[in-house]
Amino acid sequence: MILKKIATFSMLVILSACSKPDFHDVAGNAIYLDDLGEKWLIVNYWATWCAPCIAEIPELNELAAEHSNILVVVGVDFDQPVFADLLGNVKKMKIEFPVLREEPSEKLGIDIPMVLPTTYIFAPGGELKKVLVGPQTKEGLLELIL
Repeated sequence: MILKKIATFSMLVILSACSKPDFHDVAGNAIYLDDLGEKWLIVNYWATWCAPCIAEIPELNELAAEHSNILVVVGVDFDQPVFADLLGNVKKMKIEFPVLREEPSEKLGIDIPMVLPTTYIFAPGGELKKVLVGPQTKEGLLELIL
């Protein structure tokens, strides 16, 4: 009986270690939504041709760097270019936070935005709290989650 329990526990550990990531970023890092724990998730859709998107990227860079203890910022290139172009776009936009390789709307249960930039704010646990259209500031986003 004890061996059966140990075998079952071992199998669960192995299976959890082999779980498929929810997303990958352009650096090849796996992103597991369950690993966010008590952190807020901020998902920002942008494009290289979008002037307001370009204007808000420094704000998002600062937010991600200064508040990584309470939130995770990820970006999505609205145009979904091939990988080489996506890397170039991230560099061109000077984005310092993770940018997803894949379009996340279906997995996150959101609509692909019709206007850019659009930012989705998810509370810890994954509940969508706010959809923001237009450029955001670090202070404005912090007001929503603090």
